[in-house]
Amino acid sequence: MKQLLIWMLVLVLAGCAASPANEKPVEQDTEETEDQSKEESPTEGEEGDNEEEATDEENQSEEEEKPTEEEPEISYTINPANWTLKAEGEADSKVVLLTIDDAPDKHALEMAEKLKELDVPAIFFVNGHFMDTKEEKAIVKQIHELGFHIGNHTMTHSNLSKISEEKQREEIVQLSGVIEEVTGEAPIFFRAPFGVNTDYAKKVLKEQGMTFMNWTYGYDWEREYQTSAAIADIMVNTPLLTDGAILLMHDRTWSNEALVEIVKGLRDKGYSFADPSHIK
Repeated sequence: MKQLLIWMLVLVLAGCAASPANEKPVEQDTEETEDQSKEESPTEGEEGDNEEEATDEENQSEEEEKPTEEEPEISYTINPANWTLKAEGEADSKVVLLTIDDAPDKHALEMAEKLKELDVPAIFFVNGHFMDTKEEKAIVKQIHELGFHIGNHTMTHSNLSKISEEKQREEIVQLSGVIEEVTGEAPIFFRAPFGVNTDYAKKVLKEQGMTFMNWTYGYDWEREYQTSAAIADIMVNTPLLTDGAILLMHDRTWSNEALVEIVKGLRDKGYSFADPSHIK
């Protein structure tokens, strides 16, 4: 009996040793895997630093590639004694400046397109009464987008010496506002109707940061020159043609028809065309 009890006890102990039911799961391998993953992956802060460094490098590269805008050099000043351009420094003195008044009446855009094709800069002096419709404003915008300066020639083409100071200011300032609205740029050149500049108008122009200019010669309003052949001949062969001459033309049929011939005739005489951007 005693021997039987001993064998039964041995069997019970052996069964308990073989059962794994109460053992906890091993977590060591999982912890090691997570730690290894953390070591291999960059931290959130490190990722941010890398992104910032890359962004800084990209910005620096963009800044280096972006061309710097240079201020246009001042090559010419206006001589009011005879209304010509005076060359400064080493600037070419054998130049003329082409200006077209009373735009955009009928032919201004066509004239601008011809000059663009000929690579000739010019100033188009506009009147407010030729900019009172959407279509006319669109023409002025197109001329500006072709690369031409838009000058102020007053709202109604009034003789400034015959109107009040209040009206003079209105004639100048109001049109400058319209031009800036249409082109995105305020005009920097002013031409008084009939070439009549008053002391008060000059004061307003100074406030507005505009330069006023008259002209050396012009003929296309005179009856004898109101054909393309006549105006082409006089504009090139006048005894008034001189270095730095400021040429006055208008938005007129005969001037438009003669424009190409005038440009070629002046070039044949050795003249080039001054860029208004280089005028002080």
